[in-house]
Amino acid sequence: MPEKYKDEGFKVSDRRLFSSEGDLRSDVVEEFVPTKEATPEVEAPATEAAPPADAPPMPTLAEQTEQADAYRKTNRSMDEAISKELGSTAADLEITFERFLGSIYMTALMQMGMAHEPGGQPRLDILGARQTIDTLGLLAEKTKGNLTSGEQTFLQNALYELRMAYLEVTNALARGPQPGAAGPVIK
Repeated sequence: MPEKYKDEGFKVSDRRLFSSEGDLRSDVVEEFVPTKEATPEVEAPATEAAPPADAPPMPTLAEQTEQADAYRKTNRSMDEAISKELGSTAADLEITFERFLGSIYMTALMQMGMAHEPGGQPRLDILGARQTIDTLGLLAEKTKGNLTSGEQTFLQNALYELRMAYLEVTNALARGPQPGAAGPVIK
């Protein structure tokens, strides 16, 4: 092997702006503040839409940091109050990917009238349900290969069940009311 290829090695750099806890990493802040001179003008790919001309400017890094700190402080005080009142811990309230998917799943069921708030009436929002199911499909597509087996199973099962329920609801709507069929039981 030629001498120039021996022991060159490589360096791994963590370029993430936030830690796993969601805190802004101070060791990379300066590295990612672009300057006009250092940022070459590059035309955006055709697949990316440019922000509208009247869109508000993106918050500065300082504004984002201040907002993130205030958000965490509020959550800490809320977690303490909940802990005292209900005996729950912050871990009980932590959002996970599966809880996020479960929330979307329940939203779709409610939009199809298959679930409702306690004491409330079922309501049908078939277009909203379609968009919610399509959102889950988009998440499945965009997260392919990045999920744990449990997350993948949950997502695929939720999509299957919601798509089947959607077909049942839309087929029932297409058939219309059946003569002699009882309406929904309202308690």
